[in-house]
Amino acid sequence: MSHAAPRIAPLDPPYAPEVQGSFDAIMKGRDPLILFRTVATSARAWTKFRAGSLLDRGPLSLRDREIVIDRTTALANCEYEWGVHVAIYAKPADLTDAQVAATRNAPSTASCWSEAEQALIAAVDALHHRATLNQAEFDRLHAHYDDAQILEILMLCGFYRTVSYIANALDLPLEPMAQRFPASAPS
Repeated sequence: MSHAAPRIAPLDPPYAPEVQGSFDAIMKGRDPLILFRTVATSARAWTKFRAGSLLDRGPLSLRDREIVIDRTTALANCEYEWGVHVAIYAKPADLTDAQVAATRNAPSTASCWSEAEQALIAAVDALHHRATLNQAEFDRLHAHYDDAQILEILMLCGFYRTVSYIANALDLPLEPMAQRFPASAPS
């Protein structure tokens, strides 16, 4: 990807009052991301995006949520969204530099992860590659996560796969504050 300019021009300020209000609610005083400014060029797309975005606090810990998002976006080769999440949430989620790199470059069995996190990452991998979990994968995940958490995991994987489609297909330029992928990619 060239990352020179997005394929759909994002909104520029000043924003319509309802759009500004939604940006303020999400960004909490920071400038809106290029992703948000681009999706908001379509009122329908922006409304649907925000309705399904899972930007609120759900039943997963911040750490588990970010592991799911980071792994999903890394597998989708979406440096844009992976980098934003790592830059903003890696420290609050207590992810070490090695764990951040492992979301991109290591198997689910990497020793930097707990047993529950290995099950979580294996589920993300299965969903990415096969769009399903076999019974053993589901049982392994269910040994650590309740039904509400599993539904959240499935929805996060699907939503952030969609975000990856948007960011990659529109060739969004990387946010200046975002992290970049580590040098080696997953095989």
